Amino acid sequence: MKKIYLFAILALLISNPACSFSSDLSDGGESSGRVYFQDDFSNEASGWSRVRTDAGITDYENGVYRIFVNQNNKDYFGTPGLSLQSDVRVEVDATKVAGSNNNDFGILCRYQDNNNLYQFVISSDGYVGIIKLVDGSMESISADTLIESSAINKGNVQNHIRADCIGNMLTLYVNGQQVSTAQDTTFKGGGDVGVFAGTYDTPGAEIHFDNFIVTAP
Repeated sequence: MKKIYLFAILALLISNPACSFSSDLSDGGESSGRVYFQDDFSNEASGWSRVRTDAGITDYENGVYRIFVNQNNKDYFGTPGLSLQSDVRVEVDATKVAGSNNNDFGILCRYQDNNNLYQFVISSDGYVGIIKLVDGSMESISADTLIESSAINKGNVQNHIRADCIGNMLTLYVNGQQVSTAQDTTFKGGGDVGVFAGTYDTPGAEIHFDNFIVTAP
């Protein structure tokens, strides 16, 4: 079993609005499939973080959003700075480019700040789970640890990740298959969304994200 580690997290908070989003993010009862926000990262002014240091990178690059983590036991976040008030479905294509398969990456939902959020996690060695971070304390809420899933394409390949945040039900899908669920009421409704990537004992994780979309579930 893969263990859960308490990361020292570097959260990259973004204040600029993204270019491609619905101007009304607060209505309730929207029809399923309504697009709140989408980004293919072709526009480098769409509002995501652009940080380049020796320790890590979150930046646009060649039409994708690149997260590179050159530290061990670190997660780097990217968010578009939305204030969503409704239940959401978040989807993204994520491709591992470099680093150990013993990594973690995926989707952020109901992001309040750098210490309070839900993470929908997959790893390149085939593990999945849903994690809650409250006041900086990390807890796996889908199982005691991340669990192995055959739905993941292992290694340096692409995976399609989907996170449904509907009421108190949180559901993770990988490549069209439901792989993990959790029920939690800590963060209700609103917040930001985003992506993340991180390391365990080995630095050098690099994940490229594309085709990010947020819709009404």
